[in-house]
Amino acid sequence: MGSTVLSLRIDGELHDRLRDRAARRGMSVQDYVVRTLIRDDFDERFKTAVDETEKFYDGIA
Repeated sequence: MGSTVLSLRIDGELHDRLRDRAARRGMSVQDYVVRTLIRDDFDERFKTAVDETEKFYDGIA
């Protein structure tokens, strides 16, 4: 798996908040944003898997 560059334009206030949150975790803003996106993606995929499992078991009953 390779990597791709993603460039974002955000306002100063949002950047300040992200920098503060990242600093509290000892991270760079870039690392904080990437980890947040990864976590959100995992949460979405997990929810989809749970929903599909529930549909499967509802179909059996």
